[in-house]
Amino acid sequence: MTHNADADEIKGWFAGRIPDSWFTEAPEVTADGDEILVVGRLSPASLPDDATAAVRTVAERSRIDGFREETRQARVRIAQDAQHRFRRRVSWGAVCGDTRVLFTTVGTPVMTRLRMPERAVLDTLIDAGVARSRSEALAWCVRLVGKNQGEWISSLREALTHVEKVRAEGPDSA
Repeated sequence: MTHNADADEIKGWFAGRIPDSWFTEAPEVTADGDEILVVGRLSPASLPDDATAAVRTVAERSRIDGFREETRQARVRIAQDAQHRFRRRVSWGAVCGDTRVLFTTVGTPVMTRLRMPERAVLDTLIDAGVARSRSEALAWCVRLVGKNQGEWISSLREALTHVEKVRAEGPDSA
């Protein structure tokens, strides 16, 4: 999120609207200019101590699927109210144990200009069957950078937060 006041308002609004019984802790609420994503942690399924990893994964996914179905109408109402208030789409997700599932997240088109060597990279990914289109190949590349350079991206975000704080403390231009 780029504006702390905006982020605080959005988090507070969802904290007040989401029933306490849905999640085991406050949901993770993140936003950009297009979308608000709300992800909550569900209570784990009761399983025997000797349950296999496969059994745990199926149980976690089933718990998330059940939550999604049982809360659909209420989530839609909350999302509609939030979309009206914040002028952004709302997406939901849930975490249970080690399983994280996002529901109906927004895919926002992004325009970019690429030179021939950059297009060749995307075309190679298409030719290799990694992606079906340049758009899908570019999204794959962005996910790869996010995964492999997560610490660096986090450092950049932290630095930007510091810049925003310093700007806010600076003199008014009026």
